Amino acid sequence: MLLTFTRWRWLALICLGLWLPPLAALAQAPAAKPAASPTAKPTAAKPMASPAAPKSAASKPALPRPAASGAPAAPAAPRRYPPGEQGAHYRLGKTALDQDNFEMARRELEPLTAPDARFARAADATYLSAVAATRLSQWAEAEQLLNLLRHEYPTYPNLPDVLLLQGQVSFEQSDFDTALRALTELPDTTLAAERENLKAAYLPRLKDRATWQRLLARHPQDAALGRAAAEFLVAAGSETDRAQLDQLVARFSLDRRRYVIRPTPRAARKASYNVAVLLPFELNDPSWQTQRKNQFVTDLYAGLRLAQDSLQRAGRPVQLFAYDTGADTLTLKGVLALPELAGMDLLVGPIYKSGARLLARYAQQHQIACVNPLSQDAALVADNPWHYLFSASATTQGREAAQFAFSTVGGGRPAIILHEDSKDEADFALAYQVAYEALGGRVAARRPFNPAADESVAAAFAGLDLAGAGHIVVASDSYRAGRQTFTALRAVPAAQRPALLAPGAWLDSPRLEPTQLGTGVTYLVHPKYFDAAAPGYRRFRAQYLERQRLPPSVFAGTGYELLLYFGQLLHQYGPSFQAGLSVEPVVPGAVFSGLGYPDGAHDNQHVPFTKLERLDVQVLNPPLPR
Repeated sequence: MLLTFTRWRWLALICLGLWLPPLAALAQAPAAKPAASPTAKPTAAKPMASPAAPKSAASKPALPRPAASGAPAAPAAPRRYPPGEQGAHYRLGKTALDQDNFEMARRELEPLTAPDARFARAADATYLSAVAATRLSQWAEAEQLLNLLRHEYPTYPNLPDVLLLQGQVSFEQSDFDTALRALTELPDTTLAAERENLKAAYLPRLKDRATWQRLLARHPQDAALGRAAAEFLVAAGSETDRAQLDQLVARFSLDRRRYVIRPTPRAARKASYNVAVLLPFELNDPSWQTQRKNQFVTDLYAGLRLAQDSLQRAGRPVQLFAYDTGADTLTLKGVLALPELAGMDLLVGPIYKSGARLLARYAQQHQIACVNPLSQDAALVADNPWHYLFSASATTQGREAAQFAFSTVGGGRPAIILHEDSKDEADFALAYQVAYEALGGRVAARRPFNPAADESVAAAFAGLDLAGAGHIVVASDSYRAGRQTFTALRAVPAAQRPALLAPGAWLDSPRLEPTQLGTGVTYLVHPKYFDAAAPGYRRFRAQYLERQRLPPSVFAGTGYELLLYFGQLLHQYGPSFQAGLSVEPVVPGAVFSGLGYPDGAHDNQHVPFTKLERLDVQVLNPPLPR
């Protein structure tokens, strides 16, 4: 077995959650509108990505790096090296990998991976290229390379290392089934410590109860899985889980004193709760440009204030304390240094991602629940029991959309996924593919595009077999994407035209005709859907108009719904409402379609799907009434 002398380093790094595949050793292996501005309190300033590969100990010549750009360059078309040059390109790729120049490593090694290249060390080149892809967080590409390696080179002597890397790649894509299946293929005594530490690092990220149950049924004797499942059941704190928890404790000889579901302690009831609102009001800049740019912030705060009044009338008062975090993290750090902030019962904000990470750490350290009002990034709330997203994350939207499509359209014909080249849309597309394939469906193509460039949008549709697809998913609010989608679908005979899953935002685009969305089999992913005719929304709109003299924006609705929901939780369960929240069902919202964080979820799990019927929007999955 090769690479043995480097494994001590793996074990130490896995214990820190930083697993690294063997690189240096493999390189030597043999072949094979504004609302009223808030009165902000003065601030002090105003009165985990994938690990890098190890450096090689040997001195290596510096390699040229590609020029920085706003987005990674599209991969070049596959090349072929003359047989006499293959070895030199292989060595150059290994050197690039050792010098952390992962893009160059992939570029040099990729042509050597194809079986028809007839390179003697194609298996090594494929593995190293997969490692470089993981360092670039190109998880889907890494998985393709690993699948190629296992299929074309089944006798590869470093196959255990391939299986271990496959486990990490699948875990990173939230494909827990494939990850555990790959790790199970490892012999019991091979890389045992590394395998168990990999499970220990990733299994706690799983928050979906149904997935837990499926994994336990498929791997009933996996001790690491059993321990992680027991931790999940204890954290969920539901009495209905007690019997299963007892089974896990007995099966895996766990400490019964540790794995106990205890009644949720009720904090001493308070007459009123304090809520800190940390938003970039930028009150020090009264220019019209800043005020216009920050319209959504003042709308959001106006919604919060209106919800405060509603809670007061309902006998559930909360006190709002507004803090101007400015547009930089330095100002936010000044706010977080204020001693009074540690006495708050709930934190709301901030807006920008860098500030969100800071506030998330503060919330965890001081054990104060924090709700991000706008973000859809599931990574922000991973492994933090005190941090929530008000919205459904892009990952949740993708997973729920796949389940909806499979149950509605069916999985007999493949799906096609097109998405913007941005993080949220990429997360949606990946989660969609993983969930759809886990259900037994097949994805024929998944392509990114630049929504600002007509040629990029057109290229994404080029060569697609739309007539052979069961449905097409387009993850982009851009009108260009909508226009190109309808152009492409019109070219397909009506009898063979696939169903369409599109963003609900297309309904609000003045450049897209509603009649287009009402033709054919078109479904809309509508996370911010609200029924303007519903009594709750009409009451909210009338109150907002009375106070602000303007109709409410979606941001005002967000602020209103957020504080109304979490303010009620504070009065029901106290500041540590996590366990109580996890057993609350998904319920209709006062403004939006629904809200719910069941089974320990930290983002809204209700994703409305709608359909246009005679220009009337119909919700296909409304939550049950309260």
